[in-house]
Amino acid sequence: MKTRSLLAGAGVGAGLTYFLDPGRGARRRARVRDTMTHSARVTRRAIGTVGRDMLHRTYGTAASLRSPFRHDGVDDAVVIERVRSKLGRLVSHPHAVEVMSADGIITLRGPILEREANSLIRAIRRVDGVCDIVDELERHERAGNIPSLQGGRPPATSRLDALQPHWAPTTRVVLGTAGAAMMVAGLGRRDAAGTIAALLGAGLAARAATNLPTKRLFGFSDQRRAVDLQKTILINAPVGEVYAFWSLYENFPRFMSRVYDVRSSDRRPMQSHWKVAGPAGTTVEFDAEVTRAVPNQTIAWRTVPGSPVAHAGVVRFDPEADGRTRVHIRMTYNPPAGWLGHEVATAFGVDPKHGMDADLARMKTLIETGRAPHDAAQRLR
Repeated sequence: MKTRSLLAGAGVGAGLTYFLDPGRGARRRARVRDTMTHSARVTRRAIGTVGRDMLHRTYGTAASLRSPFRHDGVDDAVVIERVRSKLGRLVSHPHAVEVMSADGIITLRGPILEREANSLIRAIRRVDGVCDIVDELERHERAGNIPSLQGGRPPATSRLDALQPHWAPTTRVVLGTAGAAMMVAGLGRRDAAGTIAALLGAGLAARAATNLPTKRLFGFSDQRRAVDLQKTILINAPVGEVYAFWSLYENFPRFMSRVYDVRSSDRRPMQSHWKVAGPAGTTVEFDAEVTRAVPNQTIAWRTVPGSPVAHAGVVRFDPEADGRTRVHIRMTYNPPAGWLGHEVATAFGVDPKHGMDADLARMKTLIETGRAPHDAAQRLR
């Protein structure tokens, strides 16, 4: 009991010291206040979205339950619109199909891919107001040289909402609540089954909270996109000078706090070798390549396959009328454990978003004044 009291007292004392610090306390308190305000605003917006989604689903379900018992006529124009809505979901070239209706008898004409025809007919038979279907579709195994079957987009899948990459608000609430309950129940059991249930519940709750595909959430994919970072900064220097500075990778350790060294490849001019700070005081090395470089306009890069942290980015340079340069930066990366790994790193103070803000502020100072910041990685070595 005494140990708990001592730990609680130490925690309260550390918190008071952190927030009442004369130098940085005001900034820390303001950050917490802004975070709470933002969280409250997001929560209110989420509650409204979920409420509207549940209301619409209730109306839709009620209408579906009433439709078999309604025998009043439906206007042909309404039936046609209902059928066309099915076309937009199930057919890759919906505008190639002509729809006509006469007293609920639907006539379908026009070219269609053979693999889409039968599923379309089955779906239209279930449309409220459709009495019969006259099938005059021209089935084609391939698009070939048929003009109306060129291009298009893949039809929407008919999978359950829970199997889609992004979940509807109501689905997120239901499955997120179920995941949280499973996690609590699993933690209450001290055996292997409880541990598995807790892990599965935590994963389900995280999936519902973030609404990110599972591969992106946990970093299972070999793609570079798990976390998106964007930033725009205005630099008091002409676009040619700013672009030239960015073109020399060796400049990066002069303003980045976690980039220790960058060296251009002698054999491949478009590649470079990077040495950056890793977790727990370690270092991470990887190779990157420039994929696009337009002088005074754009620089784009990506890591080579097999890099420990896959990432890619693009920087756009826009000249302003007063001679300054607006720099737009967009970067995506896939850390270990994906988006969850990023959030864990953020919780321990390694926040890439805030790190990017600080790095760009140092870069702005370095270009405008020519003085290297004291907290850049190159000055720390």
